[in-house]
Amino acid sequence: MYGYGMGWGWFGLIFMIVFWVLVILGIVYLVKALTGRGSSSPKEESPLDILKKRYAKGEIGHEEFIKRKKDLG
Repeated sequence: MYGYGMGWGWFGLIFMIVFWVLVILGIVYLVKALTGRGSSSPKEESPLDILKKRYAKGEIGHEEFIKRKKDLG
């Protein structure tokens, strides 16, 4: 008589380890997705976006906006 899993040999052991690793990774992914802590990081603003906001707020004038926009490329 064979013991538990003896018929599968090393393949059974490897399969069981891979199965549990995938289960754990799936649980971690679900927790991150449900709590909103996934890979989505806050988008960094480009220099042009910052310049547009300063212009919209009235911190800089039209001439300065055009000059700095040209400087940025």
